[in-house]
Amino acid sequence: MNIAKAELARPPMLLARLPIYYGWVNLALAALAMVGTLPGRTQGLGLITESLLRDLQIDRVLFAQINLWATLVGALFCFGIGRLIDRVGSRAVLTSVVLALGAVVLLMSGVHGVFALAVLITLTRGLGQSALSVVSLTMVGQWFVKRLSLAMGVYTVLMSIGFMIAFPVVGSAVLRSGWRSAWSGVGFALLVLAPLAWLLVRHTPETSGLALDGEKVSAEPEETLTGFTLRQALLTPAFWVFALSSSVYGLIASGIALFNESILAKLGFDAGVYHRTLVITALTALAGNFLGGWLAEKWTMNRLMALAMAMLAGALLALPHVRSELHVVAWAVVMGLAGGFVIVLFFSFWSRAFGRAHLGKIQGAAQSLTVVASAVGPLLLAKCAEWTGSYSAMFYTLSLVVAALGVSAWFVSVPGKDKTGLS
Repeated sequence: MNIAKAELARPPMLLARLPIYYGWVNLALAALAMVGTLPGRTQGLGLITESLLRDLQIDRVLFAQINLWATLVGALFCFGIGRLIDRVGSRAVLTSVVLALGAVVLLMSGVHGVFALAVLITLTRGLGQSALSVVSLTMVGQWFVKRLSLAMGVYTVLMSIGFMIAFPVVGSAVLRSGWRSAWSGVGFALLVLAPLAWLLVRHTPETSGLALDGEKVSAEPEETLTGFTLRQALLTPAFWVFALSSSVYGLIASGIALFNESILAKLGFDAGVYHRTLVITALTALAGNFLGGWLAEKWTMNRLMALAMAMLAGALLALPHVRSELHVVAWAVVMGLAGGFVIVLFFSFWSRAFGRAHLGKIQGAAQSLTVVASAVGPLLLAKCAEWTGSYSAMFYTLSLVVAALGVSAWFVSVPGKDKTGLS
């Protein structure tokens, strides 16, 4: 039985009678699922890294190598998961991935050997950072078209709030009870999320007997799902400009996030400035999510990406020259806003440009590029510091790359409704 027949076999009247459009329920579950990627992300793993290294007596360089290869191998999970979403629906895939990730995290909480740790970290990267991220992003794009930018703005805000709650909760649990207890708690939380996904998530409004974007739909369910194939999307310059722009931002953000304290220390600032910078960047990124979602309704998406790249290039050029805490604050504000814009664009561009028929595969391909870039970023900065004694040369080089991508974004043609069926 295909997706449409399976979901339409259930009476849709209850969903239709809800006081809100059911897409918002799917969106809330998608945001919660993205927060569930925490154990597969660098920031999440960072919460337990020091405790884990002491417990297992692992060399820091060896752990960094394990993390690098785990991230690169985990990126491959982006491809298969998109095809599964397109074939069997986001409900079944989300439930399965969350269950698998929860089981892996529980197993990792009891690990004692280096080889087993490497395998389990690879699986958390693949299932969390890659697969679960693709499912979460695709879920929103499948329910919203005309209100996609608004929906993605709400999604990013909910996701940001979720991470702001999750990070300190897990961090305090590590300090209070140890990394194993904290990690097992994360695993059990994921197992609780799985039945919620099965009960509440639906694949698309059409396959649930509902209207797209809350408006009347006269076509048959499968006829309304139009859009580019993955091959067609890959042949467009817009795919590569937006995918590479998002990936380079991820490369920069992951590298700076891992070495931010060291970067600022080389510029003469203490750890207190680093900690305050984290808060400023998080808050301004949240503001960037709001502003980016609003601007995406007013401007073309390529112009907004060009603005984000211009801000990012300026921040990279300025960073080696900050001399006061006020300069650091200004730099953090610009980085946060640029990041907020890029996140909203990455979440909303693929559905708007290429349609929903093959969204899982297209979004999976784009996500794989960002995962690889995030793995490479810290290594590039570390090598630059090792060879030159400073991070400045890499910041200058990356600013040129970002500026070129910004110019490309300004002039690139974004696919229109003639092929995607979008308005």
